[in-house]
Amino acid sequence: MSAADEGRSLGQLVASATAEMSALVHDEIALAKAELRQDVKRGALGSGAAIGAGVLLLFSLPVLSFAAAYGIHNLGLGLAWSFLIVGGAYILLALLLLAWAGLKFKKIKKSQGAQKSIASAKESAAVLSNVKPHPRASEDGAKESPALEHVTRSSV
Repeated sequence: MSAADEGRSLGQLVASATAEMSALVHDEIALAKAELRQDVKRGALGSGAAIGAGVLLLFSLPVLSFAAAYGIHNLGLGLAWSFLIVGGAYILLALLLLAWAGLKFKKIKKSQGAQKSIASAKESAAVLSNVKPHPRASEDGAKESPALEHVTRSSV
């Protein structure tokens, strides 16, 4: 204890500790809010940059498609066949991506972990909704816990 604390009563020390703890909690909450705000700002800037990159990539697709078609045309094929080859390549790529997405969606449907978790949470909520927090005194004066009675009756 410090020299300033020796003249204070136990109640004053507890009140002081409680006030300091409250201030500490408020400061921790303020720090968490500031850190969260900074993370959101970084996320927004990163998302903006990713969207900009996506737009530029989308704009480059027609240019690259024309370049590929004219490159194939320079190999000796007709211009129409060159464009058909490039278009077919895009269709093939889209079908491959669609098949890959279908495989990923099938894995989601087969996973029942989330459904089991939801069922378990509902069961826990049903059990806890019947539990009373304080034990009651029985007729013979002994205390009995309605929570224990409910649990033992439901598990038998």
